[in-house]
Amino acid sequence: MRILHISIERNGIQVPVGIIRGNMPEDAAFQYDPLYLKSAYAVAISLSLPLQAESFSVQKTACYFEGLLPEGFSRRSVAQYLHTDEDNYLSILSGLGRECLGAVQVTEDGFQSEPAHYEKLSGKEVKALAEEGVSKSTELVTKAHLSLTGASGKVGLYYGNDHQWYLPKGTAPSTHIVKQSHIRLRDIITNEQLCLLTAEKAGLTIPHSFIVNTGNGREDEILFATERYDRRITASSAVLDGLPVPFRLHQEDMAQALGIFGSHKYETEPHAYFSRMCQLIRENSDRPVEDLESLWKLLIFHYLCGNTDGHIKNISLLYNESLSGLCLSPVYDIISTVIYPSGSRDMALFIGSTNHFAEITKQNFIEEAHKAKLNIRKAMQIYQEMLRSFAFHMDESAAELKAAGYLHADEIKEKILTEGGYAHLQQKF
Repeated sequence: MRILHISIERNGIQVPVGIIRGNMPEDAAFQYDPLYLKSAYAVAISLSLPLQAESFSVQKTACYFEGLLPEGFSRRSVAQYLHTDEDNYLSILSGLGRECLGAVQVTEDGFQSEPAHYEKLSGKEVKALAEEGVSKSTELVTKAHLSLTGASGKVGLYYGNDHQWYLPKGTAPSTHIVKQSHIRLRDIITNEQLCLLTAEKAGLTIPHSFIVNTGNGREDEILFATERYDRRITASSAVLDGLPVPFRLHQEDMAQALGIFGSHKYETEPHAYFSRMCQLIRENSDRPVEDLESLWKLLIFHYLCGNTDGHIKNISLLYNESLSGLCLSPVYDIISTVIYPSGSRDMALFIGSTNHFAEITKQNFIEEAHKAKLNIRKAMQIYQEMLRSFAFHMDESAAELKAAGYLHADEIKEKILTEGGYAHLQQKF
């Protein structure tokens, strides 16, 4: 019988919360520790796993904990590196669970983790990460026992005030998520930076991000680093290897919170994903009015820029240090997918009665606002303002990026303005 111990960081201290018990994924079940349930600080690790004495079903257990792991080719690569079956999430979780997204940690009985420390990466190693893509990120991920969700090649690293990169080892937390460029799509970094900056000008909160140039700026020589919003360095942070150690803030994506398997993160049939997220915010957020407005803006923005990959694993909830409250996290992973020939022409979420990009009109947004029980007048004022200002904000963002050395910013901007949803929605409300 395998035993995986689950803990969560609260105010900088890892607190045991329960165990997963089972031989294989088919019989593995999570159960809260009775002592944790009796404690004054007991908080559920997920909205889909409320505090209870009984074990959760195999399905509910897998739904949340599978959601902590990489997907697609990255998962297959990690499983191969760990010499395990990619369908055996218990083994992958055991191998990668020291540093998950959020504040949860996973350790297995009998597994001896190396002491927490930071290993400085040489310029050659960082360059190899840019050049070799998933193969190098897989090596670093497994060495660090680090789990990051998503399908693209990425790794969690620590960026020091000395402008050096470090690989977290043992249970040491990272500060940044670093993605490769050339294994994805042409000018994907410029695309993502342009969309994120424009989203910020539209009133959405974004994490700080920047390019890491390991050579002469070619696609295979650059990385995209994003500061982790679920890590926070404060004056009271401990020091490890001369570096301040960030506190872990808990987060969960909307698929985990709603109890939806990651394999169903795209709403291919109408299941009211947006309405259900709105209801979750009403019932649980510390700032429901602000978060509902942000979620509505995000839905509109995904369509305006032509991002058909805005699925429910790319929208998250962020908890505070004491786990006593939560809110919508900053937005992330926003790119215009429709400007690429391989990009889907179906939105990740239904808007009104359709998810087909070419069919969506202003009326679909009105319909979706009704379904989500939003204030229609306010919702459509936001819609109208975002539509009116979108091109202006994108022009500003492209100019900033071009000045910062993103040479193709204008080209990407023009593609977004002509091929994204903005071009379909310019009629007045």
